[in-house]
Amino acid sequence: MFVKLFTIVFFSLLSQFPKSYSQIIDFTYNGFRPPLSDISLQGITTVTPNGLLMLTNYTVQKTGHAFYTKPIRFKDFPNGTVSSFSTTFVFAIHSEIPILSGHGMAFVVAPYESLPYGTANQCMGIFNITNNGNDTNHVFAVELDTIRSSEFNDTDDNHAGIDINGLISVKSSWAGYWDETGQFKNLSLISRKPMQVWVDYDDLTHQIDVTMAPFKHDKPKKPLVSTVRDLSSVLLQDMFVGFSSATGSVLSEHYVLGWSFQVKGKAPPLALSRLPKLPKFPRVGPTKIHRFYKNGMPLISLLLIPLLIISMLILLVRFIIRRRRKFEEELEDWETRFGKHRLKYKDLYHATKGFKEKDLLGSGGFGSVYRGVMPKTNKEIAVKRVSNKSRQGLKEFVSEVVSIGRMSHRNLVPLMGYCRRRDELLLVYDYMPNGSLDKYLYNNPEVTLDWKQRVKVIKGVASALFYLHEEWEQVVIHRDVKASNVLLDANHNARLGDFGLARLCSHGSDPQTTRVAGTWGYLSPDHVRTGRATTATDIFAFGVLLLEVACSRRPIQIQNEGGERGLLLDWVFEFWSDGNILDAKDPNLGTECDQREVEMILKLGLLCSHYNPQARPSMRQVLNYLSGDDVLPDLSPLEFRGLGIHHGIGELDMFTCGSSMVDSIVSGGR
Repeated sequence: MFVKLFTIVFFSLLSQFPKSYSQIIDFTYNGFRPPLSDISLQGITTVTPNGLLMLTNYTVQKTGHAFYTKPIRFKDFPNGTVSSFSTTFVFAIHSEIPILSGHGMAFVVAPYESLPYGTANQCMGIFNITNNGNDTNHVFAVELDTIRSSEFNDTDDNHAGIDINGLISVKSSWAGYWDETGQFKNLSLISRKPMQVWVDYDDLTHQIDVTMAPFKHDKPKKPLVSTVRDLSSVLLQDMFVGFSSATGSVLSEHYVLGWSFQVKGKAPPLALSRLPKLPKFPRVGPTKIHRFYKNGMPLISLLLIPLLIISMLILLVRFIIRRRRKFEEELEDWETRFGKHRLKYKDLYHATKGFKEKDLLGSGGFGSVYRGVMPKTNKEIAVKRVSNKSRQGLKEFVSEVVSIGRMSHRNLVPLMGYCRRRDELLLVYDYMPNGSLDKYLYNNPEVTLDWKQRVKVIKGVASALFYLHEEWEQVVIHRDVKASNVLLDANHNARLGDFGLARLCSHGSDPQTTRVAGTWGYLSPDHVRTGRATTATDIFAFGVLLLEVACSRRPIQIQNEGGERGLLLDWVFEFWSDGNILDAKDPNLGTECDQREVEMILKLGLLCSHYNPQARPSMRQVLNYLSGDDVLPDLSPLEFRGLGIHHGIGELDMFTCGSSMVDSIVSGGR
């Protein structure tokens, strides 16, 4: 009897063991009819009465998230490999303007059932400008993107992509599918029609497949996007799955009609016939005038024709007046002395095709930059839009910018001119085809710079700053030297640009600046403490730039999952203190670069970023060090008492605490 009982208990426990050891998770939603106990709705996401999951509505610059609330076990052990998983869902995008769309949506696997730090616009509610691209995100996503964002290397405005820890897709493709004959068929994500997506991951081959097809079409045999990537280092043992979306200035509604998911198996098929219907979007129907003609009412028609003609004339006059107001400019007496520097708003509007979002090159705390082509000359330009509601401040700003525009140097971005309209200022520069330096340094860029090219960039920026500080007729303090303000021309020559924060003073005089301005990570402690900008504050930022170029790291880094931030200066200084400063260089540089030159650049960066402004070299000395005419002083880490953790982190804390002196005037940077 005891043996029999023991056998029953033993086999009962044995049958339960695989279930606890290898949990298989699956769920299916053929519509999302409330109440939804297992779906968490965040942001502007709602569920319609007929069961549609509406991630976003027509609200400007908002995010929407929907996540399955139960954690899903992707690994049998914390340090094990990710199990196979599969999901499928049906979605539809309805844009407010049929031919345009706001930002897209994404299927997301994340460590938490929310994305509190995700921002709107091009970040699609998943990441923000600070954490985008960080390996500590542990996020896998499949994006359905309807906006081309150049900063994320998007190739078009209608694509599907595989994202790992950032919005620069590891693989992407124009939206579409392969039919039975092997022909590729295009799909428009903003067609307002439902479409189905399949995402599959194989734990043996590590292959990730993303497949698309029209609604009620069989799953194509050939995937749309496919790549091989082991997700074991990306996903944690327990993760959450869901959807993320966001709106921008152009609005869209993003719908999910049905969704299924499974670990260690294929996602269950959706009952497509049971999915909720999309709302009937308004269509333009026959007017009353058409009905009158159809019903044969000539008398009323004769009365309506004159009214129609008068209405058309009124509309035409209103159109002409509004068009004139649209391009209306106000030229004040004080602007006449600027002559050729003043450009027409109408020309800039047509050059940028109305400042369309697809031509947006970048944006920050000081304005947005658009690419354009001048109508008559076909010259490529970059137009920066700045808002300034102070008329006197605008006058001083224009005067100073135009004065700076008279400068001519091979390592400065040429200012072609400006345009002023109401309280808006537009600055027009030569377009730099290779973009800004930062895109060659961070987030595992597809195109990188070798050491010779990096030294060429460093010398170019140094030459530009020497010209500003000592060679021009006045001293120019740039106040915003950083990687995103260093542009590369067609030959990868460095050109320093964006003089929106620059200040002028006579040689030998003290610049009258009392406000902190610049970008976090580049601000010198003496500038933050006193509010006074000097040439030494530019040299501090140049020192940080030297470390960026040599290390391919941002000035401020997220160090752990808790969001703790650290300074690049402190990081390099620790290597120097340990006697192995070369370990701080970009590992992608290899050993082919001149190790002594790399070491000199790193030490020069630390010297330029010295806590004491009196200890920093001038730009004339910097050029001598870079050219080899002078030898860098043989300094030790003990002589840098002002640099590093004791002072660097203190200044960083000042920013993060929201100092009123800094909060409203420090530019965002990139």
